[in-house]
Amino acid sequence: MPLPSSSRPPGALHGLSAVVTGGSRGLGLLLADQLVRRGCVVTLAARDAAELKRAAGLLQQRHPGAPVRTAVTDVRDRANVAETFRQTADDCGGVDVVVANAGIIQVAPAESVGAAGFEEAMSTIFDGALHTGLEALPYLRESRAGGRLALIGSVGGLLAVPHLLPYSCAKAAVGALAEGLYVEAARDGVSVTSVHPGLMRTGSHLHAVFGGDRRREFAWFSALAGTPLVSMDAQRAAERIVTAMQRRRVRLVLTPAARAADKAHGLAPVLTARVSHALNAVLPSAQGEPGLRPGIDVEPAVPRTFGERLRSVGSALNDRAARAFNERHRTAQERVQH
Repeated sequence: MPLPSSSRPPGALHGLSAVVTGGSRGLGLLLADQLVRRGCVVTLAARDAAELKRAAGLLQQRHPGAPVRTAVTDVRDRANVAETFRQTADDCGGVDVVVANAGIIQVAPAESVGAAGFEEAMSTIFDGALHTGLEALPYLRESRAGGRLALIGSVGGLLAVPHLLPYSCAKAAVGALAEGLYVEAARDGVSVTSVHPGLMRTGSHLHAVFGGDRRREFAWFSALAGTPLVSMDAQRAAERIVTAMQRRRVRLVLTPAARAADKAHGLAPVLTARVSHALNAVLPSAQGEPGLRPGIDVEPAVPRTFGERLRSVGSALNDRAARAFNERHRTAQERVQH
């Protein structure tokens, strides 16, 4: 049960009920870890039951006796999301903190992804955030601690990133949603934090899907996402995100590269587009096998001699993160496709 607000220090999260969508691995798992560390009763929501079970086990190993719940949830299905919140409120005495984190990453030229890929990104990333936010708000308004909602966007939503266009489009919509909900929910005492991380070392390259020249797409993405000067330690990122929620910050942009890109796009959008054009010239072409495949399938097909210099720079750290943050297992859907 959440502690009465009168017995809780201002801004403290201890004793609050928290829900994290996409909480079974990667950044979502690390956000849940931070919330557990700060005394929350955490509900992990994700599609894969086995992955949720492993995630809950990891959290309970790190925090023996900590209350961790799981809820098999497809954020694309609003009724399913509504049931998750109803059950969580019944079991935990309410819902006080919500993080809408669920998403997918497609790495390929736009023509290789196709319209269906854009629709899938919008369904999972934007509709998922929309369903989560709308279903959470009635409970957050009733929170005695004052509800907190965070929507996880991306630097990819602040400017268009080549070979990540479906992701960029969906995350841009999430950013607009977060700003709008902040304005409308504030009068009810609910804070909404818009979070725009840059690249982080989460191991997400294994569950991103790749199209076109898959091996080359996987090589550049996995290396760049793990390079220290470009990407951020994911545990540090999770700590900063939860602290921003706790302090009811309106907006958080993580990593110096992301902040620089945000400012550059705002001040000089044409120049930023030209820089992106130059970067796109060195990325792989759309030629390759049809369809998209998850990184966990593409990785073994990347020869050690191909992109070895790139992979030696960043992939080792990203691979280590994948092992630590529950990314090294196939989801049920990936097992069927494999």
